[in-house]
Amino acid sequence: MRKTALESLAGALLLVCPLLSVHADDTPAPESASASAIRVLLAAELETTLSSQMSGTLAELPAGFGEQVKKAELLARFNCSEADARSKVAAAELTMARQNLEAKKQLRKLNAVGDIEVSMANTEVQKADGARAMGQAQSGYCQVLAPFSGRIAKVYVKPFQTVTAGTPLFDLVSDGALKVRLNVPSTLLKTLKPGLPLQVNIHETGKSYTATISAINSRVDAVAQTVELEARLDNKYPELMAGMSGTARFTEETAQHDSSQP
Repeated sequence: MRKTALESLAGALLLVCPLLSVHADDTPAPESASASAIRVLLAAELETTLSSQMSGTLAELPAGFGEQVKKAELLARFNCSEADARSKVAAAELTMARQNLEAKKQLRKLNAVGDIEVSMANTEVQKADGARAMGQAQSGYCQVLAPFSGRIAKVYVKPFQTVTAGTPLFDLVSDGALKVRLNVPSTLLKTLKPGLPLQVNIHETGKSYTATISAINSRVDAVAQTVELEARLDNKYPELMAGMSGTARFTEETAQHDSSQP
């Protein structure tokens, strides 16, 4: 009976040992962080929301959604009859103040007025000049010009709409080279530096593009333990647009350099 029990135990061990060895061999090795795909986002070099600098009614809105515009091109024009009238009044008051100052100076030569009156006339000229400058600045708000070349990404208003100061008018995105933004594990900081190459795969186009790191954030995200990077595409690709996303991988040369570090 004892021999039979020992033989049964030995047989069970022989059956279990091969299973343990199979499971140990089948356990996949963890991938290195440098070899894993990293999510990326394409961003424009310049992107801004243009807002109204005055309260008024839009008289003209030549720029439309998706249109290409050049720097200093007219995007919108306000009805500025009142602002133009105030500017003319300010200019006329400046002319009158200057004439009064010249008259006071002539009378001073004849000792008909004192120095205080001449000084007061000069102050009136400065005051009128300030009002003229303010009127010109307000008249300048009547036109909204493109600060850089790009495309209209969004239009918030309609022609003949009355808006207040600070109302968003357009979203303008530059048409220059795109930036690649990504976050990588902070453990890679010891090998990261500007100029390192990476391969970028964009979901919307299904294509792969080469890029190089251009900037590294000076601060690590303490919660996610990642650092933000910016990269530049090696060429300009017309099919790419800001907002597209995808994944990036560092080249084999970068990965080998990372694994060789102590």
